[in-house]
Amino acid sequence: MLIARDVVIFYGHELVKGTHKSTFEITKENFLSHKGDCILGIHSSKACSDLNPILREALKNDNACVNLSFYVKEQTFNVVAHGSANLTLSDDKSMVVRTSNFKCPRTLAINASASALDFPRSLVKELKTNNCKGIMIIEVSGL
Repeated sequence: MLIARDVVIFYGHELVKGTHKSTFEITKENFLSHKGDCILGIHSSKACSDLNPILREALKNDNACVNLSFYVKEQTFNVVAHGSANLTLSDDKSMVVRTSNFKCPRTLAINASASALDFPRSLVKELKTNNCKGIMIIEVSGL
């Protein structure tokens, strides 16, 4: 049963690599450096602290199942992850999804089914286009 939902708009950048093996990130920053191999999108509409309060509370549960759906042009990709009672969701610049169970203020979800490296290369190629619009839908269920 769906508990909460939110939508995040973000944009591509020519330096998107999508090669990180354990995380992916969406950031509100309007730039990207060569070191940002986990960043898939910049200039996002939200960071962890901006998310719907009902969604934020739902994510702070060890039984939360998190579905992240990405839409970039005609392409889609889904990632399944988990919430945690230890998430703070307090970062005001970015959100990071991790394949590990590491938690920090930027962590949106843990134990994810995919990292940046697992995203389809065709989708990452689209995100290498400056101002390519992406949408990430975050849904929490299973409490």
